[in-house]
This record gives sequence, C-alpha cells and structure tokens, in this order.
Amino acid sequence: MNMLATITKASAQSVWMAWEAVFDQITKLRSAGIKRYGICKLVIRRHHGKNMKCQDGEWIYSGDWVGELHLDNRQVLELSRELGADRAALLTARMLRRSIKQISEAMETEPELAQVKALTGITLLHRGIIHGLGFELHPLESKGFRVFSTYYLRLLLKVLHPVGRERTKKNAPKLVPKMLMLTRKSLLLRYSKETA
Repeated sequence: MNMLATITKASAQSVWMAWEAVFDQITKLRSAGIKRYGICKLVIRRHHGKNMKCQDGEWIYSGDWVGELHLDNRQVLELSRELGADRAALLTARMLRRSIKQISEAMETEPELAQVKALTGITLLHRGIIHGLGFELHPLESKGFRVFSTYYLRLLLKVLHPVGRERTKKNAPKLVPKMLMLTRKSLLLRYSKETA
C-alpha cells in the first residue's frame, strides 16, 4: 500500500513539474522578464490591484513595476527527496535568505531591476519559511483570487510536500494565502546592513 502511494505521489509530482514548465512559458508572456537568483525566480511585472501603503511609508500603486517571487519548486522537491521534509525546510529557508540578499545586490547594479519598486509574492507558508526576511503580510483583497490561491497553493503543498496531505488536513484553517510585500527601500536598507 505504501509503495502504491509512493508511486502515485511520484506520478503526481511529475505531472505538476510538467505543468510548471508550461506555466513558466505563460508567465514569460505576461511579464517583462524572469530572472533567477538561487532558489528563487523573480518575475518582473506590473502590480495589479489596489494601491498599497507599506509600513515604511512607501506606496505601491497599480501599474508600478514589482518583482514577483516564486520558489523553484523543482529544487525544493529534490531537497525533500534527498534530505527529508524537516531538513529540506530548514535548508530552503536558508537558501531563500541568500536569494533575497542576491536580489538586494542586483537591485543596485542590474538595469532590468531599476524600476522595480517592491518584491511581492503569494504564500501559505508565511508562518515559517519567510520568518525574519522583512516581508509585510497583507490579506488578498479579491475574493475570487483568494479562493483560487487557497485551492492552488494547498494542492501544491499536497503534491510536493512529503507529508503535505496530512499537513493540509490538520492545519487547513491556518493555511490561508497572504500577499508578501517588501519595498525596494526596506530591502536595500535591511540587506545592506547585513552585508556590512
């Protein structure tokens, strides 16, 4: 039974990775570019939705350029298979911090990022993996997008995480998607201090 479950999970993961390859191609058409920094993909695109006032006083307006963060799920999956869920989660968090630091450095040197006003993302794992990285958390305003994001990200967790199905059932009320936001100003201030 366990062997059958393992085979089924592996098949689902393969299908998901194939879907992500297609999604990457769609994303390229919807964005000004995609850049890679360690375990992160950074999608350069316009902010859509309401104007947002951030904690440092900066405003992100609809139409501003932002860098949308996506974890490279293929790398995360490989780490989980090699190291197990707990060690993979710790290593992913460390790699994510390194990626954010690389992005901070790139913000000051790469022309493609000159107009990017903030880093954004949507995540269920705001209680753990992004702890200490400086991101603000904002609720998703659009009900339709919130429902879609909840379904999509919970499905992602079930498919890619070794104990994702159990975790999703157990923690469903806590697994609510949030928008991450870190302005360019706060990013550079925070990570230039770390480098110094």
